[in-house]
Amino acid sequence: MPLQTRAASFTQFDLQPAVRRTLDVRNLVTPTPIQAAAIPVLLSGRDVIGQARTGSGKTLAFALPLVSRTDPRIRAVQALILVPTRELAIQVASVLAPLAGARQLRHALLYGGRSLGPELRALKSAHVVIGTPGRTLDHIRQGNLSLDRLSLVVLDEADEMLDRGFAPDVERILAHAPEDRQTALFSATLPAWVAQIAARHVRNAVTIEVDADIPAPPEIEHLVYDIESTSRLDVLRALLDRRGDEAVIVFGRTKHGVKKLAQRLDAMGYPTAALQGNLSQNARERVMASFRSGAVPILLATNVAARGLDVPEVGQVINYELPESPEWFTHRVGRTGRMGRAGQAITLLGPEDATKWRQFEKALGRRLERRRWMHPEPGAARAQETSTGEPSRDEKPRLPVVRSSAGSKRRTTGPSKKWPQARWGYQSRRGVPRRRTAA
Repeated sequence: MPLQTRAASFTQFDLQPAVRRTLDVRNLVTPTPIQAAAIPVLLSGRDVIGQARTGSGKTLAFALPLVSRTDPRIRAVQALILVPTRELAIQVASVLAPLAGARQLRHALLYGGRSLGPELRALKSAHVVIGTPGRTLDHIRQGNLSLDRLSLVVLDEADEMLDRGFAPDVERILAHAPEDRQTALFSATLPAWVAQIAARHVRNAVTIEVDADIPAPPEIEHLVYDIESTSRLDVLRALLDRRGDEAVIVFGRTKHGVKKLAQRLDAMGYPTAALQGNLSQNARERVMASFRSGAVPILLATNVAARGLDVPEVGQVINYELPESPEWFTHRVGRTGRMGRAGQAITLLGPEDATKWRQFEKALGRRLERRRWMHPEPGAARAQETSTGEPSRDEKPRLPVVRSSAGSKRRTTGPSKKWPQARWGYQSRRGVPRRRTAA
């Protein structure tokens, strides 16, 4: 779609009046590039293959046409949105709900890890369904969900959905949908193999690539530190001690590693929570609710959270360990700097990461400045730029050594930012001040 024809305001789109009022109430005036390009095409009934980076507003790009074209008088499922993860399903529903409610449209949210009861009740009156492939297919097979009146299918985060092995389930679901439906496919990346698979499900689609060559938003500041492998935890603690008021996401590589790291940081007094695949759905939702509300400002996560996690207040992402691929690096980094906000991405590189990092930079098409993390003395780490020789932040004081009544020594942990430093100069694990014991 030519750039000069793109709308500069949502008022230029042929949206339903109720949808426009909802946008006004939420002070949404100017569409992002992917929204400006995709919304008029979808409103015209054409199929779309859309690519735009994480955090660019893809959800609203398909939600606005979907809500405007769905008829509340027809008591049947008319639109289906398939997503790869439960977190993304919940996120999409949160964007869709106020728009759908303005037009008296009902939606159902389908994902595993919880009882079927609420989903069955929601499906009886749903106009729109948002679901993961496996759960959606279960409902189709059990006769709970009919796609006979379906007019629009959206595949969100299509590259991950197809890459994670959901392709067979997606194929089976689409086999139940009318052939004359409208199909929209959205993704943060659009490699050739995804385009080839997508071509089987769309007809004369309009391909929209907003920023195919941009690996991360320009608003994101990258800091890459070379560290010793044995000091990884110490460096992380120093970074967390210096964090601001915004939320922080720390990414690890494995479920076990993230869980263990969260336990260690919690024992040290840091307000943390872990999001990884072994949690029950209720536990996952509690973790996300605490993180979004700010009650827990530090979230430790595996790559499962790199898709669909939309918390605008995330000011910093820390790659505690490198992900498996450059694409996952891009998606992790995209958790900060959302919707034009400034953000910071910090990556820790041990000696064992050198080869992989060179591969990442080659795939990203650019080199990121690297700095060496120096440890002037035990327990007090500071970042030092090799180019200037000046510390980038103030040095942290050493933590005091306290002798217990039994005569053993131990070093106190750093205080949680949630609690002020006690006037006795010492803080316990849980932030409750205690006096020093006698030497």
